[in-house]
Amino acid sequence: MTDHNVLLDQLRAAVGASHVLTEGDLSAWEREWRGRLRGKALAVVRPATTRQVADVVRACAAAGTPLVPQGGNTGLAVGSTPDESGTQIVLSLQRMNAVRAIDAANLTVTVEAGCILQTLQETAEKAGFLFPLSLAAEGSCTIGGNLATNAGGTQVVRYGNARELCLGLEIVTPQGEIWDGTSGLRKDNTGYDLRDLLIGSEGTLGVITAATMKLYPQPAARLTAWAAVPSLDHAVTLLGMAHGQLGAGLTGFEVMGKFALGLVGKHMPQLRVPFLEDDGAPWCVLLENSDSESEDHARARFEALLENAFENGCVTDAVVAENIAQARALWHVRESIPLAQAEEGLNIKHDISIAVSRIPAFVAETDEMLRREVPGVRLVNFGHLGDGNLHYNVQAPAEGDPKAFLRAEEERVNTLVYDAVEKFGGSFSAEHGIGGLKVHKLEKHKSPVALGMMRAIKQGLDPQNIMNPGRVLRTAAETAGAAK
Repeated sequence: MTDHNVLLDQLRAAVGASHVLTEGDLSAWEREWRGRLRGKALAVVRPATTRQVADVVRACAAAGTPLVPQGGNTGLAVGSTPDESGTQIVLSLQRMNAVRAIDAANLTVTVEAGCILQTLQETAEKAGFLFPLSLAAEGSCTIGGNLATNAGGTQVVRYGNARELCLGLEIVTPQGEIWDGTSGLRKDNTGYDLRDLLIGSEGTLGVITAATMKLYPQPAARLTAWAAVPSLDHAVTLLGMAHGQLGAGLTGFEVMGKFALGLVGKHMPQLRVPFLEDDGAPWCVLLENSDSESEDHARARFEALLENAFENGCVTDAVVAENIAQARALWHVRESIPLAQAEEGLNIKHDISIAVSRIPAFVAETDEMLRREVPGVRLVNFGHLGDGNLHYNVQAPAEGDPKAFLRAEEERVNTLVYDAVEKFGGSFSAEHGIGGLKVHKLEKHKSPVALGMMRAIKQGLDPQNIMNPGRVLRTAAETAGAAK
């Protein structure tokens, strides 16, 4: 038998033959969901327990075979699919989907890495709590993937990223050892913070198998408003007013450009997009206010905020949802922008973050620069203004071949946008991660000192370089080879 066959037999012994997939249609695990990459796995291995994960990792480490940890395969940076070599093991955590325990007094829940985000939200709600992480892929993404990429979403302005929602991890190291750090402690200053090191590492430093996450009391009321604003500067001013008047009650603050909303109106005419025909509304804002007292209290505070915003010219029109159905309809419009973009055709996506105060100047300067450098380009601006994260996307010109546009212009557009982001002191990856898509950009925009520290950590924890190799960062030798 070949070495690969020996390894495959060991993996079958570890997880059961039916959970080592080598034949048939493996596209659900091998294909990046947007179609950017179709890899080839040596096998897809589906463990059911942490001990099985450890056995799989030990076997792969002994054989020197690379592993690609995978949750829901919903990422946006090509970080969880195998390469085309046919030599990598896809380690799917989907069978590890249990909610292990809820500690009501400690306001925590411990879940396995394959638990679907929406399942965790619903479990928390049934127990009388709120788990606030919320994003478009919540019906299929997993908690392990959310933590591996430090996912953000729509409520970061109040609750933070996935990292801020996590109190502990269970990890399988690249050597196949198990570290149980799921104690749920809020204070633990005993050495380096291994939890925060593993969160956001995209499967390159170990395999997240379980996590203890924070829970919050359910708000007594949650209200949603949609406001038209005359400029991004006014949106930033409105954000400051909302912080001042709503305080911790401000749980969502999204901004959407007119062209982005126009795509929703064009491709999803069944959805009602407020103020779409209003020429004085180049931007709209979606606000959410969560209140611990009552709906009447929440509505009074919301109306006072909007009244003040009308008086100082920050808002030109607004609507407050009267019920849950209306609120969901407003959020559905916001969440439909990426789907409307896809219907319009291929586009170049940018997940960037910039200090909120500098976003209006960045958008004005970069919009003008792109329209000058790439005639006919259309700009799809929307995102989480409350935490400084924009999805600054570039749609191909209305006339012409979108595929040809991407082939000819994607790298140049990315360079122009990321250079502008760096000029404004921002980050070219806010919540989607680096994956394999942006490795070369990390090498350009991250300082040599930071890269050296990252490589030292990777070398120290994964000296064989078997954990998701080529993702997040390359070794110094790989970088030098790519430059030749």
